[in-house]
Amino acid sequence: MHPQHYAFLVSDDEFDEVLGRIQERELSYWADPFHGRPDEINHNDGGRGVYWADPNGHNLEIITRPYGG
Repeated sequence: MHPQHYAFLVSDDEFDEVLGRIQERELSYWADPFHGRPDEINHNDGGRGVYWADPNGHNLEIITRPYGG
């Protein structure tokens, strides 16, 4: 079974809150879905985005702008 990917569109304040929780818990996070840019966020589509894995290995993503801007 392939891990699934879940993306959530959030406000800038929600992004800050979630990223803060990820950092407080010392979870690994990445700027890209392939986990090649650790401890970074991306600025795709003029917003911000970040990826991390849930305990089951699913890729979770939050973005502040929809795909394609």
